[in-house]
Amino acid sequence: MLMTNKAIVTLADSNYFGMLEELVDSINIHPESKNISICILDAGLTLEQIKIIEKKVYKIEKAKWDIEIPNYKVAGKEWLKSQVSRAFLPNYFPEFNKYLWIDCDAWVQDWKCIDLYFKASENGKLGITQTMGPGYRIMSKVNWLFGNLALIKSQNFKHARSSGISVLEARKIAFAPHLNIGVFSLDKDSVCWEVWRKNLKRTLSKGKVFGSEGLAINLSVYVDNVSTEFLPLNCNWIASNLLPKYDNQKKKFVEPNLPNYQIGIMHLAAGIWVNKEDMRLNKKLKINIDSLTGEKILKTLRYQS
Repeated sequence: MLMTNKAIVTLADSNYFGMLEELVDSINIHPESKNISICILDAGLTLEQIKIIEKKVYKIEKAKWDIEIPNYKVAGKEWLKSQVSRAFLPNYFPEFNKYLWIDCDAWVQDWKCIDLYFKASENGKLGITQTMGPGYRIMSKVNWLFGNLALIKSQNFKHARSSGISVLEARKIAFAPHLNIGVFSLDKDSVCWEVWRKNLKRTLSKGKVFGSEGLAINLSVYVDNVSTEFLPLNCNWIASNLLPKYDNQKKKFVEPNLPNYQIGIMHLAAGIWVNKEDMRLNKKLKINIDSLTGEKILKTLRYQS
């Protein structure tokens, strides 16, 4: 595949190969993709899977443990390399000037969001979406004790403290809108890479590997104040937070609230569960969602070619 100065990068193991292929196909179906190079970090793909996917992408590189992690934390869990390697994309693919990371459990519906991410990364900025908006699930909890006294629980704060982050820093991110690192953009020379890696080393030293890179990027933005361009929700629509609606006329998924903007990137982070089965691992699963005309329709949220 043709090399350009912009790369879309993702990572997958053998379990997520189906979604990986769908992500790649959802990119390549757009005519604008001719100006983009697709790169893959291999965290446990089979040789047969590599032979299939390498025909559709520019380059495949083996993911590494770019930061040293005790073996007991990661033994047999190659996929956890996604929690580390995405902070080192210029090391894997140095020939590019701009990078857009998309988790392999996401797919592209509207190319306008791809353009927005690359635009957002100009002047060294981090392009990313906050997981907060109309109808989105609230991550913090309040337990009222009596009168005006309440106990407030923040997942961000809890994760930060369990990873050895100071109380002062943890408070700064406690109620900041959480940043989902499943889709982000950066240019090659952005200072954000260095700040992110610094924070990633901190979160990995005492905390769990899973989620460490997300915590690190939240610290980078809300504590270290790296320059950031916040993009709209439809640029990284997390369906587990709020199901989309479907526009039967245009055959497109849209935001469920007016004005029903078309979803650019559909992200199945945390899974869409049906009878204890995850749609990410079983494409045959379908759920009822609302159409714009008010009917309930049975659909998969995975990419359909």
